[in-house]
Amino acid sequence: MTASLTGRGWEARDAGTGTIVVFNGDWTARDGPLDLAVAARVLEVAGTRPIGFDASRLGRWDSSLLVFLSLLRQQAAERGATFDQAGLPTGARELLDLLPGKVLPSIAALPRAMLLERVGRASAAGWAESAAVVTLVGDSILRTGAAVRGRARMRGVDLVACMYDTGLAALPIVTIVNVLVGAILAFVGAVQLKRFGADIYVANLVGVAVVREMAAVMTAIVLAGRTGGAYAAEIATMQASEEIDALSAIGIPVEDYLVLPRVCALTAMTPLLYLYGSAVGVLGGFVVGIGMLDLSARSFSAQLVAAVSGSQIVFGFLKSIAFGALIAIVGCRIGLKAGRSATAVGRAATTAVVVGIVGVIALDALFAVCANAVGF
Repeated sequence: MTASLTGRGWEARDAGTGTIVVFNGDWTARDGPLDLAVAARVLEVAGTRPIGFDASRLGRWDSSLLVFLSLLRQQAAERGATFDQAGLPTGARELLDLLPGKVLPSIAALPRAMLLERVGRASAAGWAESAAVVTLVGDSILRTGAAVRGRARMRGVDLVACMYDTGLAALPIVTIVNVLVGAILAFVGAVQLKRFGADIYVANLVGVAVVREMAAVMTAIVLAGRTGGAYAAEIATMQASEEIDALSAIGIPVEDYLVLPRVCALTAMTPLLYLYGSAVGVLGGFVVGIGMLDLSARSFSAQLVAAVSGSQIVFGFLKSIAFGALIAIVGCRIGLKAGRSATAVGRAATTAVVVGIVGVIALDALFAVCANAVGF
């Protein structure tokens, strides 16, 4: 049998007729996590003999000491050893008397969830979220059809305000981004095409790249950061201030009042912004082509018209519609499921921007795969 045993903050000594547990220093949660095997180690010295305590050198203590004493009392009772708490501080004895003889294991003692359980929970949460998103999309489509027939309970002033915020108010940033993108494409193309004496094809490069891809994608990314995040923040703020609960209580459908105007506005304005972004993007490439390559305006325009077909414009237009609907649905859904705190509002805005941008890029990749499959 071991005569004594020492650990952090305690020492178990063999006192002949029993075992004395001497406490040293502080026993607080701040000093570090409690080793739940301490009680079993003390019983290695005590065996079935009485266990007493010496708290003369004990400093500050909190629930960590109580957890240790409770576990030691429980395990001592299981072995038939006497638990003498006379040497403990008065407060510790009183609190220990309030605890049941058999305590539940602490959270730290519980085994960690198995991988299969975690995967199952994540799958169930993902399935529930997917079902909620599909429901929101279906409701938006049905309510949009009802709005077209004049049967939706959506205020026209809300739709106009959302269209202004999404469209006209976004023109400056859409202009800057698309002009610079067109100019960068022309600059990079000019550097490479000059080597082959194919300077004139800069117009083809700018026209196809801007109209088919960059105008739609860059405009959608701008709207995801500017409008999608704003939608999520606005609705999350209403969720935190219980305005949405008040709307539901008085019988105003949240989908018609909050979601539908935003979805309709962003879906309608994104393709228009795409057409505008295509025009200013080509203008940026035109300026670089004329300034750097000494191309004439007539030759640049002729190459541009020959390279860009109407089908490519329609393709970009359709993509922009899908991008706008995606950004609006994402922003509204994340705002509706946000928590009721200021932190939740900021988290909702950030999540909406990230998910919107990633979703736009993923959807664009899907469009590219489909276009390649049909030979477009």
